[in-house]
Amino acid sequence: MTLAPKTLAETARGEFLDWLAHERRAAKLTVEAYGHDIAALLGFLTVHLGGEPDLAALAGLRLADFRAWLAAKAGEGAGAATRARHVSAARSFFRFLARRHGVTNPHLRLLDTPRASRPLPRALSKPQARAVAEDIGEESASAAIQARDVALFTLLYGCGLRIAEALTLDVRDAPAADGADMLRVLGKGAKQREVPVLPVVRAAIGAWLRHHPSPAPESPLFTGARGARLNPGVAQRTMRQFRRHHGLPEHATPHALRHSFATHLLAGGADLRAIQDLLGHASLSTTQRYTSVDEAGLLEVWRRTHPRG
Repeated sequence: MTLAPKTLAETARGEFLDWLAHERRAAKLTVEAYGHDIAALLGFLTVHLGGEPDLAALAGLRLADFRAWLAAKAGEGAGAATRARHVSAARSFFRFLARRHGVTNPHLRLLDTPRASRPLPRALSKPQARAVAEDIGEESASAAIQARDVALFTLLYGCGLRIAEALTLDVRDAPAADGADMLRVLGKGAKQREVPVLPVVRAAIGAWLRHHPSPAPESPLFTGARGARLNPGVAQRTMRQFRRHHGLPEHATPHALRHSFATHLLAGGADLRAIQDLLGHASLSTTQRYTSVDEAGLLEVWRRTHPRG
């Protein structure tokens, strides 16, 4: 399908998002974020150019136009990381237009990407992470909810899963169901990976399955009060309540257990490539951030214990 130069850019945006979702198989959240970012760009251009842009208008944009767009985002309070994501979305959109419709604009490549220092992953200590996994359900109203929460948070820490990855599992995927040593996980971009399952994780999930309201193979592994798939907001709220009652830091979130998994493996001597595979990172540079965390921990021990520290 070839769009005419006078076709409105909004039409191309819809086609771009459909391509992202179905051909590139990008994660749902990525498609949504890029959709918002491109809509914001087109909204700015509508005001900036005095009318809704078409493909010819996109091809004719100058570097000054793109800089004005970024300056407007900064004026709205968008930080460097947010503006960098906007630029990434715009470049992806324009690459799509060039490949599919011959709409080229060389000026976007000249736009400097805002740089922001990436915050280091914030892990819990080993005792803190173990306490979350073992005691998270201690104040639950029922034994079933307690078993579910212990199983979920033990899985997050024991296998390094993202909360979304854990909540997409079905009963058929449960390691307790088939005795498998590996758990197959569907990660970002619909990429599959396998992670080993510790006995403590298998035991916790097995205990939850004995309380599961409908343990059919096709049922969600983790369910909410009405039997539907558990909402991540429920798990996040449970973690907030637990950390307040137990004096844990504010960065104690479900995702912090994934950071803790990687950091503790690295401190124990695990190979960085192996951790990359376990976490499902596409780039080793993402995993390498955990080396900085480990170095920071070593420096803190040195400062605290060295006679001249």
